[in-house]
Amino acid sequence: MNAFFEGRTSPSPYIKMIWRGAALDYYTPACPADGQWNLLFLKRDGKVRVSIEGPLTQVKHKVHAEGTEWLVIKFQPGAFLPSLPVQNLVDSDAVLPLTTAHTFWLHGSAWPFPSYENVETFIDKLVRKDELRFDPVVKAAVQNQLLESSSRTIRRHFLLTTGLTQRALAQIERAQKAAALLEQGIPLLDVAYQAGYADQSHMSRSLKRFLGQTPTQIVNIRKAP
Repeated sequence: MNAFFEGRTSPSPYIKMIWRGAALDYYTPACPADGQWNLLFLKRDGKVRVSIEGPLTQVKHKVHAEGTEWLVIKFQPGAFLPSLPVQNLVDSDAVLPLTTAHTFWLHGSAWPFPSYENVETFIDKLVRKDELRFDPVVKAAVQNQLLESSSRTIRRHFLLTTGLTQRALAQIERAQKAAALLEQGIPLLDVAYQAGYADQSHMSRSLKRFLGQTPTQIVNIRKAP
């Protein structure tokens, strides 16, 4: 293992997951497709780089030198920054300027870097300043609740807040679900059925596209000592 990872969920309705980690050696991760956008704090050689990472529709390869540290705040579908539309950041990112060695600039104000432990306090301040909002239409659609909105309206809300259509987001999440089931040791045919694929070939193409691995490769990694 050439990297350290630690993650936690959050009581905040805006946050899906919080991660922190460090490269213990030269580290070249292959990041799978992900329908959520992130706020990333990357520390290297004593300097911090702050960026908004948009959703990924394909595997993205990264390179981290030994000693690089990171803090990632992954947001729930529907959470968005009004001042920085995520629809312009699909498969890309936007670097936020620093104001001091410990603060960054967002929409006319300086914000201190959060820590792994106080992310919720940081998010609460963003919400109070109206820098972070939540779209109830997207939340309801993700939860499969009945909506009076038209499909065109729902599509517009998804593109604005997630950068993706509801269908594209569902495809990525289905691939993630299938991978999780495979890692539990569930047979391929059962995984394909439970995840809603037409057959194993359909599942294999999806996992290769979004995760960069075939079902067999995922199973073999699980079995590796």
